[in-house]
Amino acid sequence: MTTPEAREEAVLEAVRKRRERVNDAIPEELPVQRPERLYEASRYLLDAGGKRLRPTVLLTTAESLVDVEPLSTDYRAFPSLDGGTIDIMNAAVSVEVIQSFTLIHDDIMDDDDLRRGVPAVHKEYDIEAAILAGDTLYSKAFEIMLETGADPDRMVEALGILATTCTKICEGQSLDVTFEERANVSPEEYLEMVEQKTAVLYAASACLPAVLLGSDDETIEALYGYGLDIGRAFQIQDDVLDLTVPSDKLGKQRGSDLVENKQTLITVHAREQGVVIDDLVDSDTVEAVTEAEIDAALAELEKAGSITYAKETAEDLVEQGKSRLEVLPDNEARQLLCELADYLIERGY
Repeated sequence: MTTPEAREEAVLEAVRKRRERVNDAIPEELPVQRPERLYEASRYLLDAGGKRLRPTVLLTTAESLVDVEPLSTDYRAFPSLDGGTIDIMNAAVSVEVIQSFTLIHDDIMDDDDLRRGVPAVHKEYDIEAAILAGDTLYSKAFEIMLETGADPDRMVEALGILATTCTKICEGQSLDVTFEERANVSPEEYLEMVEQKTAVLYAASACLPAVLLGSDDETIEALYGYGLDIGRAFQIQDDVLDLTVPSDKLGKQRGSDLVENKQTLITVHAREQGVVIDDLVDSDTVEAVTEAEIDAALAELEKAGSITYAKETAEDLVEQGKSRLEVLPDNEARQLLCELADYLIERGY
């Protein structure tokens, strides 16, 4: 049986190798050109780093679909299921560019100072430049996807998935903002918001290779479901880590979601158990909150069973997601997708 430590090592190595290839491809598909400041701002977060989890899901799914040994095949000339080749790397870059676009706009909305250890784009440049950079990335993602060289009908379907994904991300972000003003949100509403804001890009990453390579509808649907499940689990685990991981490892103040009155599956569940969430911390700002306050709040949430509830929900989603991978050939890449799903809820900081 694979231990969590061995699984993490295997997943991180797989992600690292694919990240290197994606990082090499990004400047090729999104070069800094005139006007230089616009493209420098657009590339700023992409160049700052990131694990490239979504491109990893996309590339690994492609490898499993065509049943090739991981990292053995040129992503720029990847075999389709019915002959010919496509540039699957362009699809991977496209979803990462979409991810970067959403982060830039999220940071503007939240007025966050840092992202990936560097000043947020609107802090490094200005709000106007950041908005334009996000808009540029949004449109460039579609241009890059168009260069995969896939069959025209499949390309239209892939672009439709990408467009719908972007719409859903905006809908999810809107729901998230609305929820901060509401006293009561149900677990079902929260999971819907997470699905739209976070999970749909994982879903797109998982199913786009099936679309572009020529898989059947059953396979496309199953892979989309896999992405939704692991994406929701990923966000729920982030909710847990925000409260349980020390601030120095987390990279931000522990419990910041609680201080900022952000709805999480933990607080939604706790309210249903009678916990008065507004009374859990006295401090009004992230800068003022103390570790002792967060420790006390965490104890109340654990007593209510809310931490356990969130963890078990994430675990159930991961198991459901892995079961959907039975549509894939039984190969090394499919196993890696299962290990990646497990890693998303076992990871630390």
